[in-house]
Amino acid sequence: METSTNEFSLPLQGKLAIVTGGSRGIGAGLAWELARRGANVCIVYVSSNSKPAVTDLQTKISQLPHKPTTWACQANLSSPTGAEEVITQLKSQIHDPENLKIDILVNNAGIEAVNNMKDVTIEEYETVFNLNVRGSMLMTQAVLLYLPSKGRIINLSSVAARYGFKGVSLYVASKAALEGFTRAWASELGENGTTVNAVAPGPVPSDLLDKIPKSLVHMQKSTTPIEQRLGTTEEVANIVTWLAGPDSSWVTGQVISASGGWTMY
Repeated sequence: METSTNEFSLPLQGKLAIVTGGSRGIGAGLAWELARRGANVCIVYVSSNSKPAVTDLQTKISQLPHKPTTWACQANLSSPTGAEEVITQLKSQIHDPENLKIDILVNNAGIEAVNNMKDVTIEEYETVFNLNVRGSMLMTQAVLLYLPSKGRIINLSSVAARYGFKGVSLYVASKAALEGFTRAWASELGENGTTVNAVAPGPVPSDLLDKIPKSLVHMQKSTTPIEQRLGTTEEVANIVTWLAGPDSSWVTGQVISASGGWTMY
């Protein structure tokens, strides 16, 4: 069977992808790489302060030679209605809302709380779990109505999900829950070729990393087999976008450690 050059250079041509937490850091890197590989991208962000960064990213994407389309949706995914607000906003921006198809969902939005277990509060628990766990669940549920066969759902976990870091127990537990969702959703949704996977990055320069105790970051960096360094957003994005594409069709229910070998599953 012949394969066109375009399928190699633009494997996601014509696909629609949603990236939550897409205004900066890993999320922005994911949105860019998905678009670079041909996808049209909906960038979800929460804060009005992020609007300029999102606009800049949309401008950058629009300058790609194949001219992918972007949309921006502002919504608080920590709220019970946030996910539906994303769908409503997206429908209001596209040409044919009655035939909306969402091929790829990347649940990237997340937050952390740094506190010892004995001092963790109910408010901190709700802040972390309402976004990292419930928000990802509700976003996935909202997308299912529009997800065609051979859809792709990718959850952003963390190496923290399988390592007992001190002082960030809520974040650790929330990412472990997301990995559990990944396996269960893969079992439920695979009949039509849909895959569900997770990517667990090690430390990557970001606003989120800036809040992690420096001792933890130094420890991970110094014990990373590949070059004893931090990862990059580009390296994580390459793995996520591979999972979003046709070449990963036989991979589902997996957690891929994107950590330079710091964790080996």
